[in-house]
Amino acid sequence: MFPVSPTAAMRLPAAMIVVAAAVASPAALAVAPFVLKDIRIEGLQRTDPGTVFGALPFRIGDTYDDEKGAAALRALFATGLFKDVRIEIEGKTAVVIIEERAIVASVNFVGLKEFDKEPLTKSLKDAGIGEGLPFDKALIDRAEQEIKRQYLSRSLYGAEVVTTVTPIERNRVNVTFTMTEGDAARIKDIRIVGAEAFRERQLLDLFELTKVGWFTWYSKSDRYARTKLNADLETLRAFYVNRGYLEFAVESTQVTISPDKQEITVTISVREGQPYTVTAVRLEGDYLGKDDEFRSRVLVRPGTPYNGEAVSETAKRFTDLFGLYGYAFARVEQRPEIDRATGQVVVNFVAEPQRRVYVRRIDVAGNTRTRDEVVRREFRQLESSWYDGGRIKLSRDRVDRLGYFKEVSVDTAEVAGAADQVDLTVKVEEKPTGNLLLGAGYSNAEKLSLTASIQQDNVFGTGNYLGIQVNTSQSQRTLVVSTVDPYFTVDGISRAIDVYYRTQRPLNQLGDEYSLATPGASIRFGVPFSEFDTVFFGIGAEQTRIGTSQGIPLSYLNYRATYGANSYSIPLTIGWQRDSRDSALTPTAGRYQRVNLDWGVAGDVRYLRANLQYQQYFQLPARMSLGVNSELGYGIGLGGKPFPIFKNFYGGGLGTVRGFEQGSLGTVDPTGAYIGGSKRFNLNASLYFPVPGTGNDKSLRIFAFSDLGNVWSENQDMTYQSLRSSVGLGLSWISPVGPLQLSWAKPVQVERNDRIQKFQFQIGTAF
Repeated sequence: MFPVSPTAAMRLPAAMIVVAAAVASPAALAVAPFVLKDIRIEGLQRTDPGTVFGALPFRIGDTYDDEKGAAALRALFATGLFKDVRIEIEGKTAVVIIEERAIVASVNFVGLKEFDKEPLTKSLKDAGIGEGLPFDKALIDRAEQEIKRQYLSRSLYGAEVVTTVTPIERNRVNVTFTMTEGDAARIKDIRIVGAEAFRERQLLDLFELTKVGWFTWYSKSDRYARTKLNADLETLRAFYVNRGYLEFAVESTQVTISPDKQEITVTISVREGQPYTVTAVRLEGDYLGKDDEFRSRVLVRPGTPYNGEAVSETAKRFTDLFGLYGYAFARVEQRPEIDRATGQVVVNFVAEPQRRVYVRRIDVAGNTRTRDEVVRREFRQLESSWYDGGRIKLSRDRVDRLGYFKEVSVDTAEVAGAADQVDLTVKVEEKPTGNLLLGAGYSNAEKLSLTASIQQDNVFGTGNYLGIQVNTSQSQRTLVVSTVDPYFTVDGISRAIDVYYRTQRPLNQLGDEYSLATPGASIRFGVPFSEFDTVFFGIGAEQTRIGTSQGIPLSYLNYRATYGANSYSIPLTIGWQRDSRDSALTPTAGRYQRVNLDWGVAGDVRYLRANLQYQQYFQLPARMSLGVNSELGYGIGLGGKPFPIFKNFYGGGLGTVRGFEQGSLGTVDPTGAYIGGSKRFNLNASLYFPVPGTGNDKSLRIFAFSDLGNVWSENQDMTYQSLRSSVGLGLSWISPVGPLQLSWAKPVQVERNDRIQKFQFQIGTAF
């Protein structure tokens, strides 16, 4: 008989452990059945006796036999709490002798820099290594190897991980992982061998991986990772296939690491093949008698080079169209017929619509906080109705646009025993929707501005918004309390309530103190007229108080003398908005349109104020994009009164015409104060370039811009000659502390008394 050491026992499968324990403990087996008079447990230090008794398959008064003894050993070892277990029989008493495993008292990391401690601690605990869990040497060894693999995935090929297990009192251990990370290996060179149709440089520009460059310290794109290389190879293949090289193939990839493990060379060998031209597109199979409708969705054109992306997109369009008619499981195959002798290809699309189905039930999964109702009310696909792929996609997009979830997906499952029914499951992954912000921003226009806000976009999982915002700067101070109910009615009409207190101090050359104070409140409703268009209307009440401190502009003093220090207004708000941009912070494609009209219908102040904005973004080759923004503001006074001066537009600086000091365009008061005007026009064009070495990262971009615009008073004409313009360069960065924008501008159209400010920046607020 061979003894089994405790260390070796931990490495054996559970079944072998039971057998070894049984062989090593003959007293537990080969006994005649008898009635138990007592059960005694020995060796426990931390484990509750109830855990042991609960695992035993026998009780006092039961008949004990060899089978129950073996079952008890299996059950106790299965708990994972014990290093050794045996059962001895003393008369009619079963003595369960336990040797507990050590418990992990703490898990520590020394030299850890590349990874965050908290996620690593959590992942280890999920794997069974954590404070209060039983110590398992095999798990520790696997964790050590996994950490090393994670270092390799980040190009830290010289990283070493050493695990130290320190026993302490009461059968506990401290586990310490000591890391020697070293420096990350950098890609010294990437070569593509066999490319003849295109320049190597052009192909390398497609890659996320790059060799060492000026900005790779930020993007880390010079760190080799097999997953990134595989993605780049797929991008390379798509590039060729989209240009007719249907038989393109990557024959091999070689990755060479220098002896000091600091430099990597990647060599890619490719076979281009010959380019193919499409001669015909054929539709084969069952197209529900709607061949013309399907053919209208074909993106492949005869006489053009074969384009794999167009072929795949056409097949997807066919599948989506089948889905619109209720065929959820339609199959569309792409079968190219190649003629190598002539370099021609015929593209065949073979369709099998399968069967038409309807949706039996829609379930929501993963929403631990958000109520089902919040998700379901965004769905346009209904239960017990025909399956509609278009409505399902629209529903998924609407749920995603709520902003409450990290990921949203819709799974389709067949109903057992019902070939014409499917169930949909909307899977969501919650994300934090509350935000507590205490911060500061600085611009050379506003100087220091402090911000504080607490907001919750999904209060108690209802989908309602509640927020308090505080902003303070040299010229603008705001306190706003807001609440928004996006489904104030079951038809999707939203309701927003704002209570605010704003103070305004227009730019003054003398730097004297004076202020405008505007307390008020408003309520507005948003009515969705389509899936993309929303019309807003509301009403508010506000009071504007004009102070009398020294330095008040003459225009404000005259307005105060004529109409009083306190002005009351009841403004109505009407607006329309459509937003199809691909991103609100870093858009590269899409359009944004907005029209807003404020109408002071009652009170001391009667006016009409309109603001129109149009933005368009275009994607260009080489990861560039062009953005064009235009804005027109116009205000007039009603009831024989002038347009209220405190409702003026302002211009100059970031967001309007860069190169001119913030708020300095427009009418200049005799006291030297810049008081804006009742009319404003801006036209901005920006050409965005990726920063070299950052790959497809859109958070850091260089741009060249041209601005045109000005502000006019009520009695001035908007003429081209009075416009101000500038050109320049800038840098935008979505930094960890907020969006940052830097710009250097050279004014082109400028007047003698204009206040020029060539360098401008802003951080901490959206732009």
